[in-house]
Amino acid sequence: MLLFNNKVQLTKHLQSISVSNSSIGFVPTMGALHLGHLSLLEKSIQNNNHTVISIFVNPTQFNNPEDLEKYPRTLESDIQKIKSISDAILIYAPTVDDIYEGNTASRRFDFDGLEHQMEGKYRAGHFDGVGTVVKRLFEIVKPTNAYFGEKDFQQLQIIKKLVEKENIPVNVIECPIYREANGLAMSSRNERLTAIEREKVAVIYKILTQAKTLFLTETCASVKDFVTEEFNKHPEIELEYFEIAEEETLISCDSKELNKNYRAFIAVFVNKIRLIDTISLK
Repeated sequence: MLLFNNKVQLTKHLQSISVSNSSIGFVPTMGALHLGHLSLLEKSIQNNNHTVISIFVNPTQFNNPEDLEKYPRTLESDIQKIKSISDAILIYAPTVDDIYEGNTASRRFDFDGLEHQMEGKYRAGHFDGVGTVVKRLFEIVKPTNAYFGEKDFQQLQIIKKLVEKENIPVNVIECPIYREANGLAMSSRNERLTAIEREKVAVIYKILTQAKTLFLTETCASVKDFVTEEFNKHPEIELEYFEIAEEETLISCDSKELNKNYRAFIAVFVNKIRLIDTISLK
């Protein structure tokens, strides 16, 4: 297993090991790895000659300085988890300066309106930061395939749009959500939850699954009202938003249309810790 903190060294190594028709799989992360991340690594290993994982807490995608400061950073533990999968995985853990070269700022992107929905409404500049760092990482690693979890579904659609509009030669592979035994979607932010809080937030997935069932027979507005009422019963969990949107455009559902795929999206706060989740309504 090799660890790189410098993009020049990583690039040289990738050039030295690449041969004709060899493929590079890439898993970009912000660290604090969990089983969901490890599943992405396993998929990459199965389908590529080489696998790279990046561990970088990207400052430009945080609109809340406190969230950035408290975001878990567990590099040594992450390395051990990666080694448990394979010694052949390449780790890129750059400094901020290695990525941004002294100019820690986001580029402005037009993602055809995807960036203005849900997370974009509540986290100003978030997707500009995501687009900036992912584009930079793609330029450095030059992957054949890049793997992203479905939990961040809006981000996944944004990255697909980034690849399309910037003509980046990479296949974006979406992978299923990994959940705790109680249904909580695995997230690095879960590390900040107490054991009691982890059990309480299991209700998020419970309510999402109930909403999915209701969606079969009820209107979008009725389902939204149901979710709001359910969270009113749990004052320790602050509902930031619940949205039903068409998967491709992420436009909010006013009335259901045939031949469109819909998805429910949710964001909550538990003791200032922000959690998101999503579920297909097919």
